[in-house]
Amino acid sequence: MNENYGTETGMNSEKPITALGFLADDDLSIPPNKMNQYEIGRAFYQLGKLHYDKSDLVKAEKNFIKAYQCTERPRDTFSILKILGFLIRIASEKLEDDKATTYIAEAEVIVEELTTILGSLNAEYFYNVGTLKTYKGDFEEARMNYELAYKKSKEENEPELLAKTLLALAVNGYNLKNFEKALDYLNQLNQLLKIIKKNYLSGAMFLFSAKVLTEMEMYDKALEHFSLANQVLQDKKCWNLYGYVLLGKGVVYKRSGNYDKALEYFLLARESIDKVTFRRLSDLIEQEVEDVNDNSVDLYLDKTNRKIKERTIGTIDFKHRFVLLEILFLLARNPGTYYDKEDLAKQIWKDEYNPLIHDKLIYTSVSRLRKLIEPKNDRGDKRKYIIRGKDGYTFNPQAKIRFHMESKTESQKTIGNIELSSPV
Repeated sequence: MNENYGTETGMNSEKPITALGFLADDDLSIPPNKMNQYEIGRAFYQLGKLHYDKSDLVKAEKNFIKAYQCTERPRDTFSILKILGFLIRIASEKLEDDKATTYIAEAEVIVEELTTILGSLNAEYFYNVGTLKTYKGDFEEARMNYELAYKKSKEENEPELLAKTLLALAVNGYNLKNFEKALDYLNQLNQLLKIIKKNYLSGAMFLFSAKVLTEMEMYDKALEHFSLANQVLQDKKCWNLYGYVLLGKGVVYKRSGNYDKALEYFLLARESIDKVTFRRLSDLIEQEVEDVNDNSVDLYLDKTNRKIKERTIGTIDFKHRFVLLEILFLLARNPGTYYDKEDLAKQIWKDEYNPLIHDKLIYTSVSRLRKLIEPKNDRGDKRKYIIRGKDGYTFNPQAKIRFHMESKTESQKTIGNIELSSPV
């Protein structure tokens, strides 16, 4: 196929297949009898991108499909992968699993074809393989291919591709829970974008930096980066990520224990989106609203962030009170079940009960826990949460409690492991 590639497509045989294919503005080697299809395909692609940025994913999808129909293989192979990338992201947001699966399968076929089309495997090839591995959830394989793309994009002097690869590597680090590495790639990207000035990447970079900083509990910086993302996206007149910016700010306030402020942002995000099209985002918002918007709850328990919110006391930080937090969660998860000293010694301290060691330790720990979470009671009523009986301690089954989502990994997972902000 490589020997006949130039003549089959009417292109100069010395001109290699490019990342843009039929989307390239300066591609003048298309023969006259192909010009109409070529120009029409470019127009549909540009319309698709315009509607994508403006949050009209339905029209974006229609135009990307029409652009796809105007492509010609093998000339436009990389262009097809870009179009499929947009279609996969749209299907992910609309929670259309069947469509996403179909597009991913098509991308697999095309990536396989590239091994015979290309004379040598270039940076764009490895970038697309890494993205395909990300679709499949194979983040380690994705990392290795992105690292090859990173190396080759430097050798090939492809700064825009290098920028996309840095963002992809940051996303990969996030998926692998290596937040320090993700932040390092984002810092490299920030330096590069000061030179090449790609606003669409800048907005995605700031948005993703905010997500990484949130996971690292650097909440002030996270809020700053969400605002930077919003500023860049507004300047670009790009609105498809606005709801995600609002959601992200709400999550930051929730993580820092300011649930009222968090709820304001979640409700604003809910009002700002098309719930029919942005189904994934809508689901995430509703989960968050449900999680914080229940005035009947006496006690919110957030083990991940080691914060408790008592209805009258407010937010209580357990950041350095690991033992007290473990006691509270043991009792709260089993209200009405009594735990004696032997039970507590085994389950909290992982030790055999020794009265000389554990009696005072248990009494002191429970007393400290009560002082933290029990509202002041001037009427002499019984303890509201932790009750002591002849068989030990228990959590009051009449108290209304809610456990905050300890892990949102599953709810945040998208079809193909891809979000709208991910680079195509």
